[in-house]
Amino acid sequence: MVFRFLLSCIFFSLLGASLQSLVYAQTLDVLVIGGGTSGVSAGITSARMKQRTLIVEESPWLGGMLTSAGVSATDGNHRLPSGIWAEFRERLRSYYGGADKLFSGWVSNTQFEPHVGARILDTMCKTEKYLRVLHGYYPIAVQKQGNRVVGVTIENAQGKRQTLSAKIVIDATELGDIAAMSGVPYDIGMESRHTTGETGAPETSNRIIQDLTYAATLKDYGVGADRTINRPAQYDPKEFDCTCKESCSDSTKKVVNCIKMLEYGKLPTTTGKPKYMLNWPTRGNDHYTNIIERNRIERLHALDSAKQTTLRFIYHIQHTLGFKHLGLADDEFPTSDSLALIPYHRESRRIHGMVRFTVNHIRDPYQFSLYKTGIAVGDYPVDHHHDKYYRHVENGPHINFSPIPSFAVPLGVMIPQNIDGLIVAEKSISVSNIVNGTTRLQPCVLLIGQAAGTLAALSVQQRKQPRSVSVRDVQSRLIQQKAFALPFLDGLPNDPYFEHVQKIGLTGILRGRGVPNAWATQTGFESASIIGIRDMRTAFHEAYGGKDITPLPIALTSGNFPATRIHALEELARYAKTIPEQNGKKVEAFLRENLASLLKRKELAFILHEAFRPFDRPISLQGEILNKKK
Repeated sequence: MVFRFLLSCIFFSLLGASLQSLVYAQTLDVLVIGGGTSGVSAGITSARMKQRTLIVEESPWLGGMLTSAGVSATDGNHRLPSGIWAEFRERLRSYYGGADKLFSGWVSNTQFEPHVGARILDTMCKTEKYLRVLHGYYPIAVQKQGNRVVGVTIENAQGKRQTLSAKIVIDATELGDIAAMSGVPYDIGMESRHTTGETGAPETSNRIIQDLTYAATLKDYGVGADRTINRPAQYDPKEFDCTCKESCSDSTKKVVNCIKMLEYGKLPTTTGKPKYMLNWPTRGNDHYTNIIERNRIERLHALDSAKQTTLRFIYHIQHTLGFKHLGLADDEFPTSDSLALIPYHRESRRIHGMVRFTVNHIRDPYQFSLYKTGIAVGDYPVDHHHDKYYRHVENGPHINFSPIPSFAVPLGVMIPQNIDGLIVAEKSISVSNIVNGTTRLQPCVLLIGQAAGTLAALSVQQRKQPRSVSVRDVQSRLIQQKAFALPFLDGLPNDPYFEHVQKIGLTGILRGRGVPNAWATQTGFESASIIGIRDMRTAFHEAYGGKDITPLPIALTSGNFPATRIHALEELARYAKTIPEQNGKKVEAFLRENLASLLKRKELAFILHEAFRPFDRPISLQGEILNKKK
């Protein structure tokens, strides 16, 4: 171990000293291509698990859609403070002076200046001694041995190339480029309902993706200032008709007034000059183009038209709506045009993974077993942006998005079916087109990256391919990192029963209840509720029913339960281990006599976990229980 640590120190010293010319002879443990939302969290997590990790990011910033794309108003997971998402949010709160300071606009509870988010992520990376970041390079080829990815060749703007070798590669690119280079099958656009089984999907598949946005940050330069840009080519005010109430030709349309439109993404600042995120979906700067399978030059050319859409919108706000004092912020993005560094891609390639996560799994999770493999959570409804596409295409396929509860993303979505050495994150995971409308949001993607980093580190440590790493090992590590595997609102990471509720929830012995709820869907474990006798008996039967599980002694202390309950619970634990299944009535009598109105659901989760260890039973990537080896 000492030798390996010294070798790592030497390796990373060389890496920092001569990144531009070094030809790598040393194999990295984990190579993350793409320093976006999932890439940065994957890299941090892998490094914290003491794996030599390198993040390669073309732009000068880390964070992707959170920062570089300027979408610095997070969507979802406000009440699910989990893992790196919670850590990042806490640093924002500390910087701005409290949680209330981040609630500056009405679209999100967590808003911030893009450059502040980028600085925080950069600081988080620099504190990890096993992590380095290489900016200015992009991937051009994947190195393989058979069906295993073993490295990636990268290039910079000056044409310098380097080939990086790694035990595990994580594709955290914005559009799934590494997966495509590796030969992983994937989908683009909408699948047929006959493929996914989703009744809301179109009859036939197509290549239509969501609109993207080239975001901008506007700053208030004060009364009397005129920051109006030159009139963009092809500007027509009709393009933005009804973007807000005062400029709407149709009085029957329900649109917000123009001030509220701007305050949609109002950002907190420490300078006293208001700033506004410009990512407005209603007749605003969304733009339709599908660049996923174009080459690098073609992508850049196509994205210039998206920039022009945003510039026309800015001119419309300044000239037609009369906000001349609002101009492109001169202290945000390090770009020549002051627009975001990259566009906000809402959709990418979606790989064919070990499982495909569909809206059916979200809507009714307990009809399936995938929830048992959960590794990240989300609570945002399905939200697709297709307005700009529909405005230019007649009879486009509209999708009916039914309400959903909050959900757990299954582990198998990150693992390609036919390629080893590769984990896929960001928005390229194996989900349906419909589900991408909720898994694409920033906090959820941060957590997917954290799970990807955890899986990669365990794969290296255990010398296994990602598909062979135990689902329970990954979940245990994530729970140790205070990350949710299941989205239980009433069992937060600071609760002493957090681990027990999460792990018993993942077995399905005790279940949560999910409900759609506008822009923040919910699932509760009902932790503080008193467990019913019938439910308690069923729970014990399921927990004890595995013939290959030896019940472990339960350790109860006054720190876990009030002293008045300890004796009854100890008796229950002892008694439950000796009762044959057929003596159910005897069990019920004991439960009714001793705990009829005492035991809460979270306390029962503690007992089941400590006495019977049902979480320790291995499961497949599909959530099915596997037989233990004898």
